[in-house]
Amino acid sequence: MASPLLETAPLGFPWVTVDPFLFCVHHDDAYPRANAQMGPAASLAGRQIGQDFEGKDGWRMYHGETVPGFPQHPHRGFETVTLARRGVIDHSDSLGATARFGEGDAQWLTAGSGVVHSEMFPLLHQDKPNPVELFQIWLNLPAADKLAPPHFSMLWNRDIPRCAFQDEAGRGTEVTVVAGQLDGRRAPPPPPRSWASRPDSDVAIWTIRMAPGAVWTLPPASGPRVNRTLYFFKGEALKVADQVVKSHLALAMRPEVPVRLEATGACEVLMLQGRPIGEPVVQHGPFVMNHRAEIQQAFQDYQRTGFGGWPWRRDDPVHGREEGRFARHADGRAERSEG
Repeated sequence: MASPLLETAPLGFPWVTVDPFLFCVHHDDAYPRANAQMGPAASLAGRQIGQDFEGKDGWRMYHGETVPGFPQHPHRGFETVTLARRGVIDHSDSLGATARFGEGDAQWLTAGSGVVHSEMFPLLHQDKPNPVELFQIWLNLPAADKLAPPHFSMLWNRDIPRCAFQDEAGRGTEVTVVAGQLDGRRAPPPPPRSWASRPDSDVAIWTIRMAPGAVWTLPPASGPRVNRTLYFFKGEALKVADQVVKSHLALAMRPEVPVRLEATGACEVLMLQGRPIGEPVVQHGPFVMNHRAEIQQAFQDYQRTGFGGWPWRRDDPVHGREEGRFARHADGRAERSEG
């Protein structure tokens, strides 16, 4: 029988992805205590402020100058899916929407015809460290939806299914289903023009957490015309079918067969799966289209319109330290997370 493991690739920064995904990065920053401005209570000397990606002392400022994160920047032609595992993210955008989310929440943003947004990582605790961990995943849009109206959805922690399994020895595996379905449980719906909203796209975004020694069988996808990648990013070793993986790697899998996974020590895996869109991809920075002329048009449109302009006083807005997790949409609709 052919191995279910097709090929492997190292986990860089960002991680290798395949159609319909464009990009995946794992931000895992051990930020220290916060200062009064919700930045790190530590010297920033020796960092390339505005472009700090080196990971000095175990954390990065990214494009932030006071608060870590990504001040206002544009996107067109794809979606961002942000899984906030620890810490919080403050979102603001050119539509006038804003949010604070984290601690297991996810945000799904369809950039579509164009949006400008900021993603800042305010450090809330002045008396203890402020670890921030998140995945940001870029999911492509087909040509028919490249210029769809921008839209964002909040997937609150309380609404995201977590499927618990036990092997014969009672060792547990928990699968968090951000997109797709598993064991009869379906993730909250993606935005309406997402590739993932098409029933035959078989898009799945799962995180898999396995206890030491746990055994779990990954079920097959619904069909063979699907790309499936497992990202083994945490743990000592993972046995995939009959192959022991001792390095953190991206694992391209055959989608049509079940795969036995066995953890050595506690292990964590991210799975990205979906039917490929199968269209040309031309990317320049924050714009992803099908043809070079469309990239040129995206730059012209952004320079002319600012994709609606920036309604916020700062390029890197953050909410108050005591603010909870919430979302306020462009139409005025408000949501608040519990806890």
